Amino acid sequence: MSAIDSRMSTVPWPEPIFKLSVDQYHAMIDAGTLTDEDPVELLEGVLVYKMPKNPPHAVANDLAVDILRSIMPPGWGVVSQQPITLPDGEPEPDVLVFRGVRRDYVARHPAPRDVALVAEISDATLHRDRTLKLRSYARAGVRVYWIINLIDRVVEVHAAPTTETPEPTYRQRQVFDVSASVPLELDGRVVAQIPVVDLLP
Repeated sequence: MSAIDSRMSTVPWPEPIFKLSVDQYHAMIDAGTLTDEDPVELLEGVLVYKMPKNPPHAVANDLAVDILRSIMPPGWGVVSQQPITLPDGEPEPDVLVFRGVRRDYVARHPAPRDVALVAEISDATLHRDRTLKLRSYARAGVRVYWIINLIDRVVEVHAAPTTETPEPTYRQRQVFDVSASVPLELDGRVVAQIPVVDLLP
């Protein structure tokens, strides 16, 4: 386990760590200090390595994006591994469902208010996605967070974010197995039921 990975199970981050604001992170990108070739994302003010993707992860990622795009009503879009700007970070979720069209975000990345759903494809990253990513999304008020869990072959759906607990979390958690379908909700309305088996490689 790397030094960065070993820190992810702790709340809060241990010191000493040089923390970055989102503005500092953007300045590093604008200056070319960080480029598309640097496999990092900003989580809770800390640069964290993004895990390499094995074939099942890559297939599941494509399946989720293809399915969501095929059922998305007008006024909503789907992207993969693109940034969402949070108050304390800028993760790049495997799947992001956002309001509007891509050209609405030429001047900025989507923010939590623009997002109906983020999803992470989880195998080696399962612990990170259930802890660091979950509390980051909950703290920012992302309404619905899916963990497409390849290890247990389930989809974990987290909803109703709250910061009224010792650490940010979601008040609701449902687990859908391969015999079930996951509801896709936009603006408080279920627009589709997606069979879990269709999301798994």
